[in-house]
Amino acid sequence: MTTSIKFYNEMGETDHLVKGKWREIVRILKSFILILWLVTFAQNAAAQDAKIGILNAIQALFNSDAARVVQEELEQEFAQDEQRATELTEELTTLQEQYQQNEAVMSEDEVRRMNSDAQDLQVQLQLIQERVQTALQEKNQEFVQSMQEELTQAVMDVVAEGGFDLILNTESAPYFAPVLDITARVTAKLNENSQTSSESEQ
Repeated sequence: MTTSIKFYNEMGETDHLVKGKWREIVRILKSFILILWLVTFAQNAAAQDAKIGILNAIQALFNSDAARVVQEELEQEFAQDEQRATELTEELTTLQEQYQQNEAVMSEDEVRRMNSDAQDLQVQLQLIQERVQTALQEKNQEFVQSMQEELTQAVMDVVAEGGFDLILNTESAPYFAPVLDITARVTAKLNENSQTSSESEQ
């Protein structure tokens, strides 16, 4: 684990998520986009000059303040794991450097012992990575499911305020003009609605 723990990155991928679990998260959000598209299209089927918006729902959600809160919680939760992973990586690097420097004068027993030490460090590192991967899978999926209602509301608010007739997922539009992208607007609306909700509860 040579990189810091990341809840999600803007390219639509996670550093530690297994593809199968991530596809499930994408499937949930694709279903959401399809439903939203059908509702929006049905309401505006008669429009001749439709105003179209392009949305990356995953990016909008994981760039929100709510996602950053979860990211901070994860960093605290896995701080010891990340520190230990860094130590193990440094130890492996040191072993490799020692081997390269002393290979010519090392006995077979010394080589075997060094290989055994390196394998032990790699096993420890892999166990940490697997534990973190599992936790991140669960956190990502829980976050997506818990935020579907808020995401739906944010999108509908942006649609209403912007007068959009049709919303498409970025995957449905291989090419589109940047001006059509409403992802940042949805993220901003998510943050705004969250702030309003917090203030009303106080």
